[in-house]
Amino acid sequence: MEKVFMRKNRCGWYALILLAFTLFNSACAQNPPFTGQDYVNEEKLDQQSTVLLNNASYLIPLQNLDQAKVASIHFTNRYAAGFDSLLNKYTKVVAFNGGDYSGAKDLDDLSADLKWYNTLIVQINDNDLADARIINFINDNHNIKNVIIALFGSGNALAKLNDVTVPIIWAERVTPVSAFYSAQAIFGGVAVTQKLTRNISATYLKNMGFTTTKTRLQYTVPEDAGINANNLLGIDNIANEAILEHATPGCVVLVAKDGKVIFNKAYGYHTYYNTAPDKLTDIFDLASMTKISATTMETMLLYDQGKLKLDGTLGDYLPDTRKTNKKDLQIREVLEHQAGLIPDIPTLEAVKPTDYTVDSSAAYPTKVNENYYLRKDYFKEVMWPLMLNSPLRTRGAYVYSDLSMCFMQQVIETITSIPENVYVQQQLYTPLGMQTAGFLPLYRFKPDQIIPTEDDPTYRHALLDGYVHDPTAALMGGVAGHAGLFANANDVAILYQMMLNRGSYGGVQYIKPETVDLFTAKQSDVSRRGLGFDRWDPILEHKYPSQLASPATFGHTGFTGTCVWVDPQSGLVYVFLSNRVNPSVSPKLGTLNIRPRIQDVIYQAIQKGI
Repeated sequence: MEKVFMRKNRCGWYALILLAFTLFNSACAQNPPFTGQDYVNEEKLDQQSTVLLNNASYLIPLQNLDQAKVASIHFTNRYAAGFDSLLNKYTKVVAFNGGDYSGAKDLDDLSADLKWYNTLIVQINDNDLADARIINFINDNHNIKNVIIALFGSGNALAKLNDVTVPIIWAERVTPVSAFYSAQAIFGGVAVTQKLTRNISATYLKNMGFTTTKTRLQYTVPEDAGINANNLLGIDNIANEAILEHATPGCVVLVAKDGKVIFNKAYGYHTYYNTAPDKLTDIFDLASMTKISATTMETMLLYDQGKLKLDGTLGDYLPDTRKTNKKDLQIREVLEHQAGLIPDIPTLEAVKPTDYTVDSSAAYPTKVNENYYLRKDYFKEVMWPLMLNSPLRTRGAYVYSDLSMCFMQQVIETITSIPENVYVQQQLYTPLGMQTAGFLPLYRFKPDQIIPTEDDPTYRHALLDGYVHDPTAALMGGVAGHAGLFANANDVAILYQMMLNRGSYGGVQYIKPETVDLFTAKQSDVSRRGLGFDRWDPILEHKYPSQLASPATFGHTGFTGTCVWVDPQSGLVYVFLSNRVNPSVSPKLGTLNIRPRIQDVIYQAIQKGI
């Protein structure tokens, strides 16, 4: 009987490991050999047996991610890979195997290799604590760095840490799920609520323990949010249909419900050559999602600071507009796409042969893509005058315009005296723990991490991989108010969970709640738009963005085949990223209604429940 139990137990843990791999690392179909409720039940047991100690300095949950340089060290923890994978959902964490430091290379060498990290997360268990050097390693590093212990094992293991004063997250249950739970607790993805139920030692007594609150995204299974995972299988069918119909070579879908990422899957390949499969960590050109994910976010920050007024005019902030027909355009009108601005200016087709060359130089410094460099001051001398002198259409009427956010970029940069890409990175992306989001991705990432977009044989004569697809943004050097932002799905989810939280994330209030409410609310009688944000369409036959979305829904789409939608009434963040413009622009993603239909499946699953 005992052997049968042990065999079943091993199978259970194997299934949990398989589920974890699928949830957090795989782009394959999810068919674990047990129900998601089993995972939820195990997670509850782990939550009930996880205690936080020595946290008087409130180091946990970790704050100030823009300043944290985090390393994770493990010795014999069998679930270290899953633990580290979860840590990396919140910020960049580099893993070190302490087992490699033995014999000729000892723990002093490990400490030396950790020189550039200011925060160390040390995973230990009963077996590790048989080596007294590990406690010495922890105490020595605590003198100069932040150190956190993730302890997995019995009370006997905890008792061996009597002389350690660093924060300890103690998980008495040693399971894959407890590893996931502890990793998320370090960043506030889950709350720690328990205290010691018995005396462990003279140091760790009954009822001791610190509690925390959930402040960041949690990564779990659909059942943890009251959804049956089987009811989300329709997403697979629609995504695969998109690929088979050549609507897009691949895509990534992410669903967060009530602050929990319950679905995140990659489909297809980077291109139709099927050589590089899409991965959850892949970086996409977000196209017009830039309008709300960068420029509108910055506008809200400046509005909160009292540096920008919605009833102010372009003339108030941009001296160059004061002798043009743009002088009296209100910021509010520009954000609503009701200022009368035309959609865009001539772009690549207007570039003269003398305006660009194949080599960079002081005279041709602006890189559009490989072997394409614009002459110095092209934006200032050509594009900006075209924007300033462009005609105005009917003011007050809704006309979707890329120029709106180009003008807002100039306003933001004039107020802050900082380039837009630098300002949003400093103020939001890095502090939020967004690891891939930003402009000009090739300065930080290899091309194989970035999904290619169009193969442009006419103007740019290249496959665009890491260079912005939008022509106007390309001629502006890759940084523009309306396009140019790149990110992976997890980063998009972090940013819009902050918006769903009405400006708060990770215990920090980035944007005032009332500002979030104002900008995401319907603004006029002539369009569905908010301030910068697109919204739910009240014309029900449009079924936009989904036939089941609530009137509170806000977000935006992107020309490259992307979207993000936030529905406060459902506690929902939906992210869809694709490269439907590869190798050339295809309308099929739209005509097949891929993005709305996936969103419909999500709502239907929510309605059905478990």
